[in-house]
Order: sequence, then structure tokens, then C-alpha cells
Amino acid sequence: MDFVLSEEQRMLADSLRRRVGEFWTLSRRRRARTDAALDASAWSALADLGVLGLTISPDHDGFGEDPASLLPVHVELGRGLVAEPVIPSAVIAATVLARSGNEDAQAQWLPAIASGEAILTLAYLEPGRRYAVRPASTQATRGASGWVLDGEKSAVWHGGAATAWIVSAADEAGATLLLMVPRDAAGVTVLDTPTLDATRAARLTFTGVQLDDSAVLARGDAADAAIEAGLHWGIAALCAQAAGAMEQLLAMTVDYLRTRKQFNQPLAAFQALQHKLADMAIAKELALSMAYVAVAALTEPDAAERRRRISPAKIEAARAGRLVGQLAVQLHGGMGMTDELEVGDYFKRLTAVDVVLGDTAYHYAQMAALPLNVSDLERAA
Repeated sequence: MDFVLSEEQRMLADSLRRRVGEFWTLSRRRRARTDAALDASAWSALADLGVLGLTISPDHDGFGEDPASLLPVHVELGRGLVAEPVIPSAVIAATVLARSGNEDAQAQWLPAIASGEAILTLAYLEPGRRYAVRPASTQATRGASGWVLDGEKSAVWHGGAATAWIVSAADEAGATLLLMVPRDAAGVTVLDTPTLDATRAARLTFTGVQLDDSAVLARGDAADAAIEAGLHWGIAALCAQAAGAMEQLLAMTVDYLRTRKQFNQPLAAFQALQHKLADMAIAKELALSMAYVAVAALTEPDAAERRRRISPAKIEAARAGRLVGQLAVQLHGGMGMTDELEVGDYFKRLTAVDVVLGDTAYHYAQMAALPLNVSDLERAA
């Protein structure tokens, strides 16, 4: 994959950096923490910049960029701690729709995602089942004129802001069914809550929700494959955002140590603190390198091979993010714990990276379940 940015990609990244710096300020972030409603002006700005339609096909009013374009865009979103549902809607849900094979649903929803008119999120996690992807307790049964949906979904990323949800359910045979459930459907209860990093998640309860056959996006293996592809794209974008957040947090910490003085010397002059900065810089570079690996894996048609590269990238993003965040707080001293500085915001976002889209233990288990790659073993020998 070619990661040399095109002129258009560079212009987009530069424009996005300027816009993020102007719009996603500390004061705005503080206001957004107490307001559950989506900021329409911020969402519209992302749509105008082309962020929401970045990888959506031009046939559906998107820009049709390849996966490599995710990297510069989401690094910039991470640098600015942009908390809007770009990954849940424009990356995960858009990918699930594109891979579902349902042309009618694609024609209806993908242009709306690209323009920002609609926000879609994937509801696949269930209470008490941690990161299990296959649905179990959420059931879809045949009704008189379509399907009846019952069950509960937990930790639906930005589920409270969604126009509609892509919901996974098990049919009578136990196969996965992907259903498009509009927000105004009767029998849906939404409990929207803030999260550690000032984003939001929701618990959705479905009680006898009536859906017609047009709500079915995919069934069986096709549904499972679409969900997995969407999650892989989401993880790659999340790794890029984590790398961007680390980059900005490192820059803030360097600036603080150059400014703050002790014994008439800037703190940056002390060798012990320089070593800590070096640890942060190395961790950030490793996370960025693995974000490249994750994005490159998106072109791999074999899901097992994608997993082989995506899971290590997610593990490294979580490890490096935790290290960079903790060291930044320590190097800022007592000020690092106060709400007046942005350091805590970045620390919380980087801490949350581990638990979103599968934690470290889950991804180690994913790697352990993969078949041995004989060619890799031969090269190692």
C-alpha cells in the first residue's frame, strides 16, 4: 500500500488540522461533556471537509478514497480529541453497509452518512458477553409481516446520537441477521450515558420491535463477514486516532518542560526527565507504525490475515497510549491531575483506547486462535 500522501490528501489533512485547532478547543470540549446532544455545527463541519464520506464510493456521493487515507485524517482527529461519532458512523457502519451486499440500503443510507444527514452505529455487543461478536440473546423471529426483534445491546458507541442502528440478532436457526432499526421504531428504549473519555455510549432494549423484510441487510456468513470488516476498519481508524492523541500529548509535555523551571533551569534540562520524554516518543512512534500496519491490513481479503495484523496494532495502541498518558500526567506533576489542563483529557482518551472494540486480553485471544503461519515460521528459522 502506498502511504505517500497525494496532494488532495495533504490538503485535506492541513485543512482538517486548522479546522480542528479552531473549533475543537478546550472550552468547547468542557461544554460538550455536560451536553448529551450532538453538536450539529461540528458534525456539519466534518461533513463539509469530506471526512464523513472519505471512503464511501462516489456512486453513493462519497470520495472513494482507499484505506490509506484513513491514516492522515484520523491522526488529525486524534490530535484534536474530536469526540463526534466519525468512527462509529462514517467508518464502521459505512463499511458494514458497503460489505452487506444490500444495494437498496446502500443507496438509501451511504449518501446520508457522507453528507452528515444520518448517523448510523453498529449495535453488536450484549450484556454479560464482553466482546463476543456473534449475537446470542438478541433474537429476530418471523412475524406475520416481517420480523420481530427482542433483546438488548450494550456499549453501543454513540448509540444515543444515531438516526438508525445496525443491529445483529440471531434468527431461529442461530444464524446472524443484520437489521436496520430506525430510531423512531416502536418498542426501542435508549439509555444514553457519558463515558470515561467524554464520548458517549448507549444501552438499547428491543421489545417486540416490528420490522419488515426490507430491514434485513444480510444473513448468515455474509452478515458475520460484514460485521468483522466493519470492526477491522474501526480498529484501524482508532489506532490512527490514538497515535495522533499521543503526538499532541507529547508536544504539550515537551512545551511544559521547556517552560517550567526548577533551580533556575527548565525541567527539560534534567536528564531523568529527558529519558521519560524519550520513552514517550518511542511509544508514540511504535503506535504510529502499527497504525500503518492496521490500515494496510484493510486491503487483505482474508479475514484471518487481517486479524493477524489488526489485533497486534490494537494491542500496541492500548499499551503505548497508557504509557504516554501516564508519563504525561507524571511529568506535569500535580497540575497534570487538574481539570484546568488538557492533559487529563488526553490521558482519559488514551486510557479508553484499550476497552473500545476489544481490549488487550480479547485481542491476544484472537491472535492465539489464529492458525500458525507456516511461511513466517520458516522465515524465522
